[in-house]
Amino acid sequence: MITDLNTLYDTHKQQVLEGRYITNTDIEPLLDKLKVCCEIKVAGYSVLNKPVYSIKAGDGDCKIFMWSQMHGNESTTTKAIFDFLNFFISDNGIAKKWREYFTFYILPILNPDGAELYTRANANKIDLNRDSVALSQPESRILRKEFEFFKPDFCFNMHDQRTIFGAGDTGKPATVSFLAPAYNEERSVNSVRQNAINLIVAMNKTLQNYIPGQVGRFDDSFNINCIGDMFQSLNVPTILLEAGHYAGDYERDITRKFIFFALFSGFYSINENVLVENKNTDYFDIPQNKVVFYDMIYKKIKINYENKEIITNFASQYKEMLFDKSVIFQSIISEIGNLEGFYAHQEYDGNGEEFLSADGKKYPVAGENADFFIGQERKFINGKEV
Repeated sequence: MITDLNTLYDTHKQQVLEGRYITNTDIEPLLDKLKVCCEIKVAGYSVLNKPVYSIKAGDGDCKIFMWSQMHGNESTTTKAIFDFLNFFISDNGIAKKWREYFTFYILPILNPDGAELYTRANANKIDLNRDSVALSQPESRILRKEFEFFKPDFCFNMHDQRTIFGAGDTGKPATVSFLAPAYNEERSVNSVRQNAINLIVAMNKTLQNYIPGQVGRFDDSFNINCIGDMFQSLNVPTILLEAGHYAGDYERDITRKFIFFALFSGFYSINENVLVENKNTDYFDIPQNKVVFYDMIYKKIKINYENKEIITNFASQYKEMLFDKSVIFQSIISEIGNLEGFYAHQEYDGNGEEFLSADGKKYPVAGENADFFIGQERKFINGKEV
């Protein structure tokens, strides 16, 4: 396998896709360029009559079905898909070989209304990842129709996850997370789920070379309303892949690289037919995702509440907000107290100095903007010291 994945990525990164706000408007020029080597179609239309595009690339017998932005505000994997397509259509020797081995069928933005609004749900406020049985939404019906038409050998269900997730209790963020969804209530492992498990182990092995200890595994409780569980139950190995937080990378521009690495190593493993052994132990050894992170924690802060002075800690969390077609991060005070067992992506030591809010309160209030002083000299705006 290619060892210099960094160079491979840097060579083929799709430079025009940047930031967290990715919509049909951003990908349509890229789709026009792909028409010379890929089959581009409109698979259907959203609630608000926006096109849901499909991309068919390659001529091989091994069929890979992928979709991204089922949740409209989860765009990192969309960027990584276009990074991978840049590689796949290139003159690279492996890419040429893969075009003969694979056929990819991709829905790059399944939820274009949610992408435009920067919301998880679609325009009817329905979570498409809980609609696999009812199929109440046009986007859900498009996904099922294309799945049944394409008859894939593997499915890749692509998402983002919040900064709150850590890789178990390690104190490291879950920069990438996986799940081989269950296909029944017993969470059994049959040959279909085994293929998904083995593929995840191969991708994790590669990622450990770049982000050691920063890969997580989602809980595999069965829910047939979730699309991954449904497709797994329909006997197609399905992999949930989630892009998470890397230190300082709130635009997820570094994380997208690791998604590219995961995809490359996964497809390499399929092409080399190395997914034959039982890798259950390796899979279940991946730390399970846990909600253990805040964006910022402030420790040893003196507060005065109802004339009582105490030394305590508090935390703030970013709220993502759409403003003028870009995403801004508003830091909100989220928790006050001991915070034992929690970690921060950035930590500040108050050294026992006194808290003073922007409006004169001597104690933090959950839900308010994180603008305050600690002591006389230290000023914090939007959660950060300035």
